[in-house]
Amino acid sequence: MMDNNFEDIDSQDEFKSKTQLKAEMVEVQKIGEKLVTLTPGVLKKLELDAELLDAIMLAKRISGTKEGWRRQLQFIGKLMRSRDVAPIQLALAKIENNHQENNKKFHQLETWRDKLLRGGDHAVNDLLIEQPHLDRQKLRSLIRQAAKQQKENKPPKAAREIFQYLKENVKS
Repeated sequence: MMDNNFEDIDSQDEFKSKTQLKAEMVEVQKIGEKLVTLTPGVLKKLELDAELLDAIMLAKRISGTKEGWRRQLQFIGKLMRSRDVAPIQLALAKIENNHQENNKKFHQLETWRDKLLRGGDHAVNDLLIEQPHLDRQKLRSLIRQAAKQQKENKPPKAAREIFQYLKENVKS
């Protein structure tokens, strides 16, 4: 008879303490806070249901009122607990990763521009080894213009043009 009771306990779902449940609720609410920071266009791409999307848009509108905003975030967390948050987490991770990739590319382009401005023809040759499709003459011309502008204490228009040229033409 006691063996049956042990089988019943084993077959039940894993027990979660109140602390574990509260931690999960806080985590889901944090995901909701991230959703509130996204633009409406990005939110539409996430394919959220209408009720959750309306709650997020309301939170965006009432962000000036501290208590109202806090309560709305709690409501969003409550709504999300009844949904599968895994696809939302995956989409948020992709968005964050995309942002990091863009930042990395931006810094890489800045580094190349700075190398070109300091290194002249040697830096152009190094860049062309990695990116042979770039126009050597255009780069050299822009570098000369940038040096001239710097010497004359003019705004660095040519340096910005170098960055734009690299941004448009460098392949990752």
